[in-house]
Amino acid sequence: QLQLVESGGGLVQPGGSLRLSCAVSELSLDYYAIGWFRQAPGKEREGVACISSMFGTTHFADSMKGRSRIFRDVAKNTVYLQLNSLKPEDTAVYYCAARIGNPLLSPNEYGYWGQGTQVTVSS
Repeated sequence: QLQLVESGGGLVQPGGSLRLSCAVSELSLDYYAIGWFRQAPGKEREGVACISSMFGTTHFADSMKGRSRIFRDVAKNTVYLQLNSLKPEDTAVYYCAARIGNPLLSPNEYGYWGQGTQVTVSS
């Protein structure tokens, strides 16, 4: 069973940065596309960014373009989400997820999920 574990969340001031990590249990970053998603209280889960399995092709939600970067370290089986210029509206639980196939920003297309990490942007 594929397992994903997020880390790196925390409290950050507006304008600050965080780097989230998603550690994947199997030697499988060449087979799984990885997506990052977030869910704020009372809102639906939404896509943030995703990266393909073979070539590292990336996609970003419009709200995160220019403020985030997704990249992977295959040797460490880890995918990172760098968040910059954070705003209070970025406050949410951030999840990573895996799927076999193309990277997509729709959470319904992913079958494997981590437990999430809280990001709070506040002064």
